[in-house]
Amino acid sequence: MATKPKVKAKAKAKVYKCKTCGLVTTEKGHLCRPTEVKKAYTCEYCGVTVSDPRHVCKPKVAEFEYVCDACGRVAVGKEEVCQPKKIKS
Repeated sequence: MATKPKVKAKAKAKVYKCKTCGLVTTEKGHLCRPTEVKKAYTCEYCGVTVSDPRHVCKPKVAEFEYVCDACGRVAVGKEEVCQPKKIKS
């Protein structure tokens, strides 16, 4: 019986944030005061790596179709807010 070769898992790239300007990058040398970020997020819309999970980029904003009439939260689908109201185009 042949055995499959073990696949080595890829290590996650380290992400750094500049203490001075707040820029987030995987290239430590691009920052003047880099500090390693414990949690980083890659935006599924624009591909930018950020330290804030609430990142909102222009392509994502363009997809929002509903706003919650109670709290003001915006969403792509009406099931994502409790009191959906269609955003006027």
